[in-house]
Amino acid sequence: MIDTSPLASLIRPETLNDFVGQEHLVGAGKPLRLAIENKQIFSMIFWGPPGVGKTTLARILTKAAEAELYQLSAVSAGKDDIRKIVSSTVPGLIKKILFLDEIHRFNKAQQDYLLPYVETGALILIGATTENPSFEVIAPLLSRCRIFVLNELKEAEIEKIIIRAVKKVGGKMNKEAKEWLIRVANGDARQAITMIDNASTLYADLSIESLKNTLQNSYLRFDKKGEEHYNTISAFIKSMRASNVDAALYYLARMVAAGEDPKFIARRMVVFASEDVASPTALVVANAVFRAVETIGYSECQENLAAGVVYLAKSSKDRSAYNAYMAALTDVKELGNLPIPLNLRNAETKLMEEIGYGKGYEKYTKESLLPEKLKNKKYFKEIKK
Repeated sequence: MIDTSPLASLIRPETLNDFVGQEHLVGAGKPLRLAIENKQIFSMIFWGPPGVGKTTLARILTKAAEAELYQLSAVSAGKDDIRKIVSSTVPGLIKKILFLDEIHRFNKAQQDYLLPYVETGALILIGATTENPSFEVIAPLLSRCRIFVLNELKEAEIEKIIIRAVKKVGGKMNKEAKEWLIRVANGDARQAITMIDNASTLYADLSIESLKNTLQNSYLRFDKKGEEHYNTISAFIKSMRASNVDAALYYLARMVAAGEDPKFIARRMVVFASEDVASPTALVVANAVFRAVETIGYSECQENLAAGVVYLAKSSKDRSAYNAYMAALTDVKELGNLPIPLNLRNAETKLMEEIGYGKGYEKYTKESLLPEKLKNKKYFKEIKK
């Protein structure tokens, strides 16, 4: 009988001896290897990009702990699914491990419901997420789990997995096809395995042409609310700040290609124009870009964004206004509402005038107008050119 299981399932490692990658976690003396060797299992969250071994590690840990594995996806699971797992009886087994894929998709109420079972040990939680858990997982649940960061697989590691997959399907792949697949996989083993599986099944061939035919669209690891989103916009802003036009355009292109909201990009450019650029004209340009983006939309507005990015990146930089305001804001937060000098107050009534409101006010005085406690303090420090 022919096994029709997905190739990823057929070649999934069952022990650490066959596991590829994440040496910082599974190498000799590293935490997950020690946990497996000592049959110690505890609640944890795996944070890392797709296709780097999160599910496989959960299975290996469960097997080593001689526990029962329950696998749910937070996309479709709910409270009832958790209740059924907790209430089920498992003869001869003490530990129940819940592998919750995409744990960041569980809302706060669902996470609150899960928390007591993790606290009491009724469930050992292994969560998996591509998003920063500190943003997506509630603090009480996060504090009861160890966080393990999984890295994107290296090219040599992807190559090992490709060789294993090709051998399993009984095919042949030349060097050129292998190198192409390694590049396209972008550190995601599942992506590579799926393409091999599809090309083998549909075309009985593992040439570049067959592999390309299985690639429906370009694969960009980018979630508009996730870690890559923040990483990319951060790189974009910092590249403009450094006046590195080429890098700024590259990160702009990554966001556009991934479908980022063009108004989000334009808003950040408007903020950047006031924070970092010396010329007040920069704000005019950035606002014009935002208006153009708002009016035109994709795909034409990418040209407006690109023109604005080049202008902002090449402009002289000056953060003195931003730094001065932030320093003033710090004093406001730390010192509260300090008494405003009497000479700056309006005398709206006779009584106010009698007690000194507005007394001694001079329109063009050179004296400090700050509250007494901050008298003569300088926030704005003009950059000498």
